[in-house]
Amino acid sequence: MDTGRTNSSPRLGRQDCVLPLKLPIPARIPLLYVILGVLLAISVLPMYFYSAQIEAMNRERLKTNEMLLQNTVTRSLADDIFQHQETLRMILTNLSSSIQVMMLANPSGNDLSTQNFLTPELRAMLENFVSSSNDIAYATLLNADAKGVSAGRIEPDAFLQRELERAYQAAREGRVYSGQPLVVGGGKSARTVMLVSSPIMYDKRFLGMIGSVVDMDYLIRRLQQVSLSGLTPYVVDSQGRLVAAATAQYATGQEMTHFEIVRSFVDVGSKAQLAATREFTIRNGKDTIEMLGTYSPVTSLDWAVVVQKPREDAYRGIYEMQRTGRLLAWLAVFVSVGLSILSARRITNPLQVLAHSSRAIARGDFSQRVHLKTRTEIGELATTFNTMSEELEQFVEDLKRAAEENKNLFMGSIQMLAGAVDEKDPYTRGHSDRVTKYSIMIAKEMGLDPGFLEILRISAQLHDVGKIGIEDRILKKPGALTPEEFEIMKTHTTKGANILRPVPQLREMLPGIELHHEALNGRGYPYGLKGDEIPLLARVIAVADTFDALTTNRPYQKAHDPVEALRIIQNLSGQRLDPKAVAALMAVFQRGEIRIHKSLTQMMPLESAAPGPVPLQPVTPLTVETTHT
Repeated sequence: MDTGRTNSSPRLGRQDCVLPLKLPIPARIPLLYVILGVLLAISVLPMYFYSAQIEAMNRERLKTNEMLLQNTVTRSLADDIFQHQETLRMILTNLSSSIQVMMLANPSGNDLSTQNFLTPELRAMLENFVSSSNDIAYATLLNADAKGVSAGRIEPDAFLQRELERAYQAAREGRVYSGQPLVVGGGKSARTVMLVSSPIMYDKRFLGMIGSVVDMDYLIRRLQQVSLSGLTPYVVDSQGRLVAAATAQYATGQEMTHFEIVRSFVDVGSKAQLAATREFTIRNGKDTIEMLGTYSPVTSLDWAVVVQKPREDAYRGIYEMQRTGRLLAWLAVFVSVGLSILSARRITNPLQVLAHSSRAIARGDFSQRVHLKTRTEIGELATTFNTMSEELEQFVEDLKRAAEENKNLFMGSIQMLAGAVDEKDPYTRGHSDRVTKYSIMIAKEMGLDPGFLEILRISAQLHDVGKIGIEDRILKKPGALTPEEFEIMKTHTTKGANILRPVPQLREMLPGIELHHEALNGRGYPYGLKGDEIPLLARVIAVADTFDALTTNRPYQKAHDPVEALRIIQNLSGQRLDPKAVAALMAVFQRGEIRIHKSLTQMMPLESAAPGPVPLQPVTPLTVETTHT
């Protein structure tokens, strides 16, 4: 209403000014004109200025969203590369630790001499490593004399051989090595690869090197997925040379510093920590193309992920919105008041929908879509908004999938390591899997949270990993151990913890590995902890470990019937074993959820036992801290 008064007063002033000119004044002004004039003044003009303001705001928002999209894409790719690289390095570190442990357990010495080098265990470990992932094209294991074994789908050429020599020199200096991307093979079989290696050290002494050649096809596939959205993605190193691209237009090693966005990354160098977006121009013959580009650094490799797009395409929605907005503003002057009001409602309502959907996306709900049946600039904005939401949702799903793949790879490595431990002793084959299963049943019965269950699962799977470092003459001895041998056997708890302590991701699992033979009465090992001094993680694993030891055949004892084993465990409750964990095991067993395989006990299957609660009778407790438990 204020705008109407403001616009009407100048009109009256102009009429006063024209009276002396004696221009004819209409005797009557039709009310329709007055109403239309007032309605136009109070609706069309404010709507015009309001729509212009909204257009400006949305123009900046679209620019920001395009930059945010490029930033999200590059950050996602950079995180994928970083996670892939860190996972590979962690696996190499685990393999290096396993090799050290195998050397310690080998009675012929703790080095990678030719005699120790050709053991089936080392060869099998290398072959399993290569076959465990499609991204590993080649792997080699070299000793201190630069002699070794290898496995893989490719043969090293002269360039890759030089990379191996550089990696070996870095390993002798105790450094991990990430090489330059190389192209091996030719034609359709050409592959972009990169060498990653890790030294094998023991007591600061160089034993050898383990290296792997990573096939960069996984990165090229991700870049090709991104290119489907109209972006041109590629990866460069700290010198501005191409690492990988989505198309054959660019070749690995090609100089890319003719792009300003690449030069800006090279100029910043190793100081680059955050993503940066730039508007720049490139020359295509005599033509100049204005571009919008973003880079995100991959700090662990001194690389950068770059995406770029012509500004005409990037801001196409903005230009279309401007043209459509101006056209609608001129048309709005000539429409009726009713259409003006309707148009106002048709503008404000979609904006509310867009605002609501924007708030939903801000909360992390990328499934929101805007459904508008309109051909105006608001419809264009809704289409752009939906496209952005779909792309963001896809990138989030890709990140989740990559995280799940990394988790599966991590769990596979843990199961491989636990399997290697169980394979050393044929009498305890499958022991780690059973203890893990019993531990999870107990923890669920105790109502422990899912986060604890994940830690428990890994810790139980690896609880006997230290037995890798126990000599076979003790581990496989068909009978009771001497006191001296038992003292050596008891060190498997601390050995296991020491093996896994360098891996930060396993830090929370160490108490279960190191302390699962502690007893509530303080008569356990390795530290003689009492009561609540023993972490809950170790107390749960101790009950599961004891149950499996009692119900499986061992060289030093025959398997007990499950019911008898539970009576023994209940007698140990409160003395050696945690009462709550024992009660949980009893409850799970009484519900019939535990099935003991007949081959483990050579006794009647559990299904033959009475289904009701287990009657517990006082019995003489067995000594459960046996040498092989």
